[in-house]
Amino acid sequence: MAVDMRKIYNFYPVEPAPPPDNLPTGGDLYYECLQCKGIVSSVSHIKAACACGNLSGQGGKTTVKDPNAVRVVRGKLK
Repeated sequence: MAVDMRKIYNFYPVEPAPPPDNLPTGGDLYYECLQCKGIVSSVSHIKAACACGNLSGQGGKTTVKDPNAVRVVRGKLK
């Protein structure tokens, strides 16, 4: 079952955009896949993945296959 994070949070791009080879992590930072528009926490503690498989995470870590296809966003509860 996939959770639509946009129903829970408002997302705002981190400015200036961090370089793809040095993506930041944090409790309020999320990665948005630019290929499928899926959003995964940068420190996902539950199993999560975007639809195309570029982002996947669990256990406090998130794996990014193509960092050039990721936008770092900050999530704020609605």
